[in-house]
Amino acid sequence: MKYKVALYPSEGGWAVSCPALPGCHSQGETEAEALTNIGEAIRDYLEVKLQLLAEEGALVREIELTEA
Repeated sequence: MKYKVALYPSEGGWAVSCPALPGCHSQGETEAEALTNIGEAIRDYLEVKLQLLAEEGALVREIELTEA
């Protein structure tokens, strides 16, 4: 699965966020480190979100989007 991320230069290197996942942010000293870190943040975000949905009794399904 691919997610678009936004990178911003910062005093300590790079700040990065995933616009599709509100509140999902990370950082790194280099662009490569920031991208690795946001990948981990996205995985953690989705894992927690799925756990919360399950606790609420939601039925979770998966769909695949194809490019038009």
